[in-house]
Amino acid sequence: MVDTSPERAYISWWQARSDAWSRLEEASRQLAGTLPSGPPDGGLIEATSGLLGVLAPVERYWAFPGPEAHQRLRELFASASYGQFAGLVARITRALVTESYRADTGRTLADGDHDGAEPGEAAAGQAGPASPARPYFEVLVVETLTPPEEHALREEVHGWRRQSDHFVYDLVVVGSAEEAVIAARLNANLQACVIGRRFAAAATRMEPSLADFADGSIASDLAGQAPNERDQILARRLARLRPELDLYLLTEIDVEDIAAHASHHFRRVFQTHEGTLELHRSILAGVAARYRTPFFEALRHYSHQPGGVFHALPISHANSIVNSHWIGDMAGFYGLDVFMAETSATGGGLDSLLEPTGPLRQAQQLAAETFGARRTFFVTNGTSTANKIVAQALVAPGDIVLVDRNCHQSHHYGLMLAGAHVVYLDAYPLHEYSMYGGVPLREIKSRLLALRAAGKLDRVKLLMLTNCTFDGIVYDVERVMAECLAIKPDLVFLWDEAWFAFARFHPVYRPRTAMRAARTLAERLRSPEYRAAYAEHAAQLPAGDESLLSERLLPDPARARVRVYATQSTHKTLTSLRQASMIHVHDQDFAQKVEEGFHEAYMTHTSTSPNYQILASLDLGRRQAALEGYELVAKQVESAMRLREAIDNHPLLARYMHTLTTAELIPAEFRPSGLDRPLAGGLGSMARAWDTDEFVLDPSRISLYIGPTGIDGATFKREQLMDKFGIQINKTSRNTVLFMTNIGTTRSSVAYLIEALVKIVRDLEDGAAEMSPTQQAAHARAVLKQTSACAPLPDFSGFHPAFLDHRAAGSNGDHPTPEGDVRRAFFLSYDDTHCEYLLADDAAQRMEAGQPVVSATFVTPYPPGFPVLVPGQLFSPEILEFMRSLDTPEVHGYDPQAGYRVYTAKALEITQAGRD
Repeated sequence: MVDTSPERAYISWWQARSDAWSRLEEASRQLAGTLPSGPPDGGLIEATSGLLGVLAPVERYWAFPGPEAHQRLRELFASASYGQFAGLVARITRALVTESYRADTGRTLADGDHDGAEPGEAAAGQAGPASPARPYFEVLVVETLTPPEEHALREEVHGWRRQSDHFVYDLVVVGSAEEAVIAARLNANLQACVIGRRFAAAATRMEPSLADFADGSIASDLAGQAPNERDQILARRLARLRPELDLYLLTEIDVEDIAAHASHHFRRVFQTHEGTLELHRSILAGVAARYRTPFFEALRHYSHQPGGVFHALPISHANSIVNSHWIGDMAGFYGLDVFMAETSATGGGLDSLLEPTGPLRQAQQLAAETFGARRTFFVTNGTSTANKIVAQALVAPGDIVLVDRNCHQSHHYGLMLAGAHVVYLDAYPLHEYSMYGGVPLREIKSRLLALRAAGKLDRVKLLMLTNCTFDGIVYDVERVMAECLAIKPDLVFLWDEAWFAFARFHPVYRPRTAMRAARTLAERLRSPEYRAAYAEHAAQLPAGDESLLSERLLPDPARARVRVYATQSTHKTLTSLRQASMIHVHDQDFAQKVEEGFHEAYMTHTSTSPNYQILASLDLGRRQAALEGYELVAKQVESAMRLREAIDNHPLLARYMHTLTTAELIPAEFRPSGLDRPLAGGLGSMARAWDTDEFVLDPSRISLYIGPTGIDGATFKREQLMDKFGIQINKTSRNTVLFMTNIGTTRSSVAYLIEALVKIVRDLEDGAAEMSPTQQAAHARAVLKQTSACAPLPDFSGFHPAFLDHRAAGSNGDHPTPEGDVRRAFFLSYDDTHCEYLLADDAAQRMEAGQPVVSATFVTPYPPGFPVLVPGQLFSPEILEFMRSLDTPEVHGYDPQAGYRVYTAKALEITQAGRD
């Protein structure tokens, strides 16, 4: 019997729809196979009807297979024409699974059998070479139409198609605003939307299976509104949901007046009765604008031009390879084009990364539009370099910077080079898993208020935070910035989004990205409603800094400046070559205060010989994100949720491992939604948590707790996943391994991972059955070690007074603050006479004797991968205990034979005397 139970759709119908069609194909094949031997079983007919019922409410939101084909299916099934029914289902399923329906064939599946061919196959049998398939997309039409009117519209649009068109599209027609929102959420093929004047506010019937994809307020928001205002409301809602969609308005009256006052979200306004040709051309032009890749196209054109190279780079145009007797296999492996595009030239249609004026400048402008930034800069040395560029551009020696102690090492080195005085912020600890979460807002506010009390707020320049963290903890970005600006109105923010570039392209993620939050905050500060709310808030604000820690603060709209930077490793979560990164800027004072310094910082850290392949890949990755980012991210998250479900519901795996939930990674005090497992609740549950909670969990990051296996995370990664199955992962902790889905994750790769985990656990069970009593006792100890609490994660212990600045403006030092001069501490160690080495026991003895022990280096164990000690930091018993508890052999800045490199007492005495 065919399994007809409906698939669970978490945030996307992608997998559920594909599986339902595959099940329908299996059922229809069984139905057709019963015909020679008599009538089919009633249960099979019921199962097939049930699958048609599952698909019926969702298929209307896709152009393929289309309403006519779907109606034809129902007619064939109702008439018991099971052979034809099975044939049509098979062609539809094959076309969906292979995506061959995207090929431009100009015919419909409802028109007969077509010799069993599916869309995209017909051209293969035609005389002459087949035309290359053009990119396909779909256009949403929001208008109440009768079936004949809808058919006529499709025929008219098909009639405008020309072979010279670069793209081909088909229509999805809905008659209400509610259905328009559902279509935008479900159908990732949509690239444009045409809004007419005649549409209903609410859908005629809301299917329960689509409740999570509906907008519960759109119908009420439209109630009683004039037609022109209804168009604007729907446009704003769609733009917030899918900002990449090109929106067009069709109107019958006052087109000139409406065009003057229409929402800026509309790309164009058209008069209904003037035909669809100009609208058709505009739709194609809108997609073509996002399809452009100025630098990639310039580089490809250059690579095809003949010429002579009397400059650097013998590899240019592959000259040093194709004539070689010994490295011809290099071209065979990489292909010739990559070398034909290698050049040192900045002319000839190309551009200079350091002073872009042509295609590179255009590519960066397109990237800024795609990622919602005011300015975007390409970086070819990775986000490590991007972080240093921003730090140097914004921070002058002596400026105070607040930064998460557990941030990437590039921040530590960048602040050291810039001469910043650093206040390290403590994230909440997860002792059981030996990892940290995010920095609570209360911690950030308390540091800012302490600096204000000390008279040092004028020196505070920058707040640096990582969003999302390595383990998937995501901040409420807008709230953090708003409350910080209430204390320090000109504070600058750097959000390290190295692992979060993809988040822009899903509506649930997007509000918690730096660029979107910056735009939202800037718009809110300008609104009259906010100014009134702020006046009321300021009048009721309690006195005393302690009370401000618990109060939700609002920034003064007359003083606050929105100054936000985001650094992204494009290559980590989107398509581009390794080390390809971007810097996104939304800084209201950039031109006035930063631009010159930013240019110098960019010149300092950027190679004069940037890799053109990396730059071209950034251009192409931007195009992909703009045109199919929504689809890819939705699939990425859906795959992650299916992986979680498969692991946690597997009876054998559940005995040895489970995926960590939101409740296990984020304490309840940071989750006012009260949802312990919002990801398992689907799109609606996830959205509620992301709207309210201080921290949320990125579902695409899956921390797998493996304590009951008795194997530590590093060993599990190396000996089990990599050596046995070739499965790559990045991060481990003492008793967890981190899996990440990305836009390249396939269903087959998810299945392979589950298969590997099952084999690992079966091997563990087989091994346990053959253990001797001695081995059993050893295994029990290993399990106890991985499942019991280890040494607590240490907080930042503080800088030695030699590297502190306790001078407080006008307060005679009554308010000491913790900022330390990391650059001074770092370069002091360059004189070997200032340093010595201490083993852990010797360091402990000195501390017991009351003598300070101060690190001369960054000490970073992997895992967990953050510096436990920085230059100038005091050792503490908690730090030594934590370091002793680690099993990892990889500790940067620590010599197992000599010990820790620390400062001598004399060096500290001289340094402190010099500061005093």
